Amino acid sequence: MQKRVKLTVSGRVQGVCFRAHTLEFATGQDLTGYVRNLPNAKVEIVAEGDRAAIESLVAWTRRGPPMSHVDEVDVSYQKATGAYAEFQIAR
Repeated sequence: MQKRVKLTVSGRVQGVCFRAHTLEFATGQDLTGYVRNLPNAKVEIVAEGDRAAIESLVAWTRRGPPMSHVDEVDVSYQKATGAYAEFQIAR
């Protein structure tokens, strides 16, 4: 069963390769969607895939990559749309 999650991550998450690490992790989990920096210094992730992969991404996001410091992750589960062919870094 395909799931979709939207994550908004706050803390020290820009300028620390958060997007690149998210791309690597999500691709390894066969997720589709995107990660992007927001103007308010947060990072937004939208991902679709199987439930276990989505939950792995949520858990990974709470820790973040080595140079980041995650303060908070807002999690919103949604119905999968199939809108994405791959996972990418969005501008």
